[in-house]
Amino acid sequence: MKVRKAVIVAAGLGTRMLPASKVIPKEILPVVDTPAVQLIVEEAVASGIEDIVVVLSPGRTLVLDHFRPAEDLEEHLLRKGKHEALSALRTSSFAARFHTAHQHQPLGLGHAVLQARERIGNEPFGLFLPDDIVDAPRPCLRQLIEVAERRDAPVIALLRVPRSEVSKYGIVEAKPMGDRLYELTGMVEKPGPEHAPSDLAIIGRYVLTPDVFELLAEGKPGAGGEIQLTDALLGLAKRRKIYGYEFEGVRYDIGDRAGYVMAQVGFGLKRPDVADRLRAYLEQVIAPKSRMGQ
Repeated sequence: MKVRKAVIVAAGLGTRMLPASKVIPKEILPVVDTPAVQLIVEEAVASGIEDIVVVLSPGRTLVLDHFRPAEDLEEHLLRKGKHEALSALRTSSFAARFHTAHQHQPLGLGHAVLQARERIGNEPFGLFLPDDIVDAPRPCLRQLIEVAERRDAPVIALLRVPRSEVSKYGIVEAKPMGDRLYELTGMVEKPGPEHAPSDLAIIGRYVLTPDVFELLAEGKPGAGGEIQLTDALLGLAKRRKIYGYEFEGVRYDIGDRAGYVMAQVGFGLKRPDVADRLRAYLEQVIAPKSRMGQ
């Protein structure tokens, strides 16, 4: 198995981030000064991905526009001698080849992934849900690809979550295989704490095999009339082994307001041009409250 292609699902309506996402797709919302989707593409390219299929809603092209060269702006920055800004701008244009697919109706994540079938063909592929940003020393998708290529099998990123929060996630039933690796034996979508088979949640990074498309095409709409990726993965698990990997890194859910703010802080504290002022501000805000609680 060699993974060279990836799918980024950017067709959602972003309702959790309204009103900001009314006009601007949530994938373009910045983490400090970098659009979230750029962080995703950087991870894909660093993981060895050569072709990226972006699944969009019709008419919402800003995500792709971000990666097109801006010749007039580059020329302006060059004339003004703003070389640092020019360098930052040019890093948003990547060597990876971009392709598009369109989800004309919001019929669920599984349906969105299915729209990339023609572009992916009969190859394994990485899948990104751009609400999930992962800050990791080794790209999260690369971690999954290494397992997938070694095991010749699909792999799903896993994150331990508090039992009180399992109802927000797809939760797996899993058999430990050692060294952060699990063989998946079941999945439950958003169970109550009393029904959750584990505290291992699925997050938005996958390496999938092309046979998942057949299962998605055959899938029947479930709750809300949507075609669920989880249902296809359950079907895939009956045909072949699927693994979960408890990735190394920090995950931020930027489709959630609190998670989005946490991402600003987490990434801001890693930026030399921002970190000192941000840390001083946080200490100023938090310290009085800490003293009041004493």
